[in-house]
Amino acid sequence: MKIRNFRDLDVWKMGKEIVLDVYRATAAYPKVEAYGLAAQMRRASVSIPSNVAEGFNRFHNKEYRQFLFIALGSCAELETQVEISSDLGFVQPNIRDLIIEKLDHETRMLRNLVKKL
Repeated sequence: MKIRNFRDLDVWKMGKEIVLDVYRATAAYPKVEAYGLAAQMRRASVSIPSNVAEGFNRFHNKEYRQFLFIALGSCAELETQVEISSDLGFVQPNIRDLIIEKLDHETRMLRNLVKKL
């Protein structure tokens, strides 16, 4: 299959799934966390597919790689925040495990893409 735009990339699709999972999980957070941990997690999750998309539309592979590295950083940031949320009892273990499993998969796909560029 020919990749014509970022929407054709599995790494972008998985990133978008992670965003939806995070938004669903943080919807039940305490109101006091609306502008704290929940907001930070949402920003980090949105950063992943956003950087994949922005990097894809750059002219040079060097620029694209830089955006993929930012997405990788956001994966690590989000994984840390999910763990903290779990420790605080804001997210159930099954939801934590699901998001972390997807983040692990996303991280591997991003690293492979970086290697191919």
